[in-house]
Amino acid sequence: MKATLVRVREVLWSISVVYVASALLYTTNYFVIGPLWHRCAALVPNRFSQTDHRIVPVQPKFDNWTAYLQSENLKLLEPSWDTSRDDAYAMSESLFMSKAFSSSYTPSTTIPYYYRASGPFDEEDITITTLITSDRFQVFARLVERYQGPISVTIHIDVTTHVQDSLDALHSLYSSSLSMSLFVDVHLVIDAFDRQFNTWRNIARLFARTDYVLMLDIDFYLCTNFRSAIRSSKPLMDKLKTGQTAFVLPAFEYTVYNEGMDYTAFPIDKAALLPLIKSKKIATFHSAWEAGHNSTDYEKFYAAKPGEVYKVTRYQPAYEPYVVFKADGPPWCDERFVGYGGNKAACLYEMYLSGVSFYVLSDHFLIHQNHLYQEKVRKLERRFNRKIYNEFKEETCLRYLKVFHDANLLNTSRGHNVQEQCKHLKGLWRAMLIET
Repeated sequence: MKATLVRVREVLWSISVVYVASALLYTTNYFVIGPLWHRCAALVPNRFSQTDHRIVPVQPKFDNWTAYLQSENLKLLEPSWDTSRDDAYAMSESLFMSKAFSSSYTPSTTIPYYYRASGPFDEEDITITTLITSDRFQVFARLVERYQGPISVTIHIDVTTHVQDSLDALHSLYSSSLSMSLFVDVHLVIDAFDRQFNTWRNIARLFARTDYVLMLDIDFYLCTNFRSAIRSSKPLMDKLKTGQTAFVLPAFEYTVYNEGMDYTAFPIDKAALLPLIKSKKIATFHSAWEAGHNSTDYEKFYAAKPGEVYKVTRYQPAYEPYVVFKADGPPWCDERFVGYGGNKAACLYEMYLSGVSFYVLSDHFLIHQNHLYQEKVRKLERRFNRKIYNEFKEETCLRYLKVFHDANLLNTSRGHNVQEQCKHLKGLWRAMLIET
């Protein structure tokens, strides 16, 4: 009996030792090693967090498209505003959407937060806003795993095809990675109208849940950690907070098509990029169309010192860089532009006329992941949009000249951009001078 008691005591002692050791290891990891690791990781430039590939349960707004159309959910009074009284004013979601996107093609169904990210977002973080169709799901998944931060994406589903099949494919994508459910808000647009790019951009921006956004096309690979660089710099954050600054991420592409498809071989810092530029393996994005990106002043980018941020001083109306800016304040993208040609340039043009200054982050860049274009469609849509863009420039100039004149801002630093650009539209400028 005595021997048995001794044996029991030894077993209990062993269990206690194991328990105490496990508790110490867990506590040390949770309160010391874990936070220290995250702090150290945040200090290392150009590194992104590791991906967790666990499958997690996610819940969309609805499971069946046909049943959704027949339900009363479409009539729910969801958006509401505090009227500083005991009650609140509410309106139907469909009415709110019809006004918010009144220049877009209809009929169209917009469903915000079809999937809503579970991770808490810091208000001063930078949300990537982008747009995709179902054929770009794989590239989008790559962006999510690379960024490991908030993303607001508009996904278009063609109502003339099998909507439910597309929703099922989207569910498979969204539930395949923990990063999706932590970081990605998905907003659906279901209609018969392809390539309403500016409407889709506005939707992604409107429903972004942070103060700042990066307006990005889905095929660009994030080579450097611009997000940490901006957020850790008080001077840069102070500029963003004004709403009058946009930070440019210079864009590049491989000159050999197949080399631009292997993102794993892309340079991840400027030191690795410059030799590829010199050997002509990499060129500025769409170098044949200089007006699109040359205002970035690539020669200045190549020569810039580490950490340098320089102002764009040779702006031109076709300029269409990828920019980080304040979500609330700068103008929205003009939704008349449908299809290829002029759509993103119009967003940036109005932003510039409103008084926003562009600054280039000389340590950071994006590289295009090559893919085939629908050249015949692009050619036709560009011809159509060229006419719209010329009219858009005149209308936008007239509006901002009028607004800034009436607000006594025309001859201030805020009015510099509109004067500098609109004087090139001679008939309009002459009429404005006579009027004033």
